[in-house]
Amino acid sequence: MQSDYLAHDALGLAELVRNREVSARELLDIAISRTEAVNPAINAIVLKDYDAARQRASRDDANRKSHATTAAQTDDAHGISAQSALAGVPFLIKDLGAPVAGLRMAMGSRHYRHFIPTQDAPVVTLAKAAGLNIFAKTSTSELGQMPYTEPEVFGPCRNPWNLDHTPGGSSGGAAAAVAAGIVPLAHASDGGGSIRIPASCCGLFGLKPSRGRVPRATPTAAPGELGIDHAVSRSVRDSALLLDLLSGNGGRPAGAPGTFLGAAREPCKPLNIAYVTEPMLAPSLSTDARAALDDAAQLASSLGHNIEPVTLGIDFAAVRHAFLTLWSVTAEQLVLNADRITGRKPLREEFEISTWAMAHVGRKLGERGLPAALEEQRRITEKLTDLLSRYDVILCATLAAPPIKIGEMHPSASERMQMRAVTAMPLEPLMKKLLTEASNKAFSWAGCTELFNLSGQPAMSVPLYWNARGLPVGVQFAARAGGEATLFRLAAQLEAARPWFDKRPPLMQARN
Repeated sequence: MQSDYLAHDALGLAELVRNREVSARELLDIAISRTEAVNPAINAIVLKDYDAARQRASRDDANRKSHATTAAQTDDAHGISAQSALAGVPFLIKDLGAPVAGLRMAMGSRHYRHFIPTQDAPVVTLAKAAGLNIFAKTSTSELGQMPYTEPEVFGPCRNPWNLDHTPGGSSGGAAAAVAAGIVPLAHASDGGGSIRIPASCCGLFGLKPSRGRVPRATPTAAPGELGIDHAVSRSVRDSALLLDLLSGNGGRPAGAPGTFLGAAREPCKPLNIAYVTEPMLAPSLSTDARAALDDAAQLASSLGHNIEPVTLGIDFAAVRHAFLTLWSVTAEQLVLNADRITGRKPLREEFEISTWAMAHVGRKLGERGLPAALEEQRRITEKLTDLLSRYDVILCATLAAPPIKIGEMHPSASERMQMRAVTAMPLEPLMKKLLTEASNKAFSWAGCTELFNLSGQPAMSVPLYWNARGLPVGVQFAARAGGEATLFRLAAQLEAARPWFDKRPPLMQARN
């Protein structure tokens, strides 16, 4: 059954359960077995809830046996609701911003490692209602601050395509787990690229929905509303169906007209695509990133789309400043005001030095600069909205380079010394200098996704290219606000033209 498990996406596994070809308990046991086999190598899972998940699976199987299933109910084309189309599938929740009642939510931090929420987040409630069986939680960078997943409290998460490289972040654990075949679909969230970056690094599909599409429950009010919940997946249709479930289409037939799964099944009309090769917040694009972009443009053109090179004409220095301002204020809320969430005073030794320093930047500079940052966010949104009134989709890079090596972006000894000094003596010139240097390092690799968090428009990373070293390099497409259906149609077309589902990393092949 292991090989059959890997041959199916989440929709396929759920159909096996509906058809009584496999039980939900059997699927869960395989997912747990795969976790135990591969997690020592990738370190993607940071909390296990196996016993409760086994009880749920056994209970659900018993309920299925007591209710006869008609032939019509076994075919989603004949009336299976979205609400039941994924029932019985093992599922993972990212250990950040999506509390599961009764389970620790450490958020990659020593301070939060004993924090146990008492209520489910909306995304968790909706996943449970759909019959997805949550059996573990996945690793994240501390408080989602970094585009790689190497929290000091749990250790680095590793990329199944090459264990020396990062799976990206902050949803790195989710992406590594899916790429390694633990589950075909896992919860992820995106405040600056944290769905799209790990999707690119791990050869997966990852769509960030439009702002407000998925209900959220955050412990604090996040300025600028940068973040959104969704998933990373091996197939486009899994992502589309999950978005139906998370955004209010769960009561409709799966794949019905007007649903996201329905859009993924529809032909994609020829689109006018704005082709952007600007590196955005990065200084330049690597040879691999540019090759992936050119390849995607050629593929889209061969499918009948009109590709037109475009320069965005955006002041990326202003974009950087606005994003970092909003980011730093969120860090301040989660770090320096952590007692409002956990009831415990935050201590310096409970946080990584870079997170602690960013929180102090938020307190010293961020709050004062917040009105100007929000105004810049409005201008950016207006400019991109105008561009997408003339084009259907933007094609641009997801990352400026392939997955970096583990530890490559850690603060150096001198940078750590500066961070400690700045938090002890928060002098504005020193803070600005430190912020510039630290952000230059991060944005040199992961500076192509933040724009669409600021604008709130949907964007997806699509796995169409692997470099000569066998590392995946995704490309990014963005659409108008509310335009996820357009992206799903395009993604499904690209998936059919250049299939990636059966591409498996060496780790996945070795442990089948």
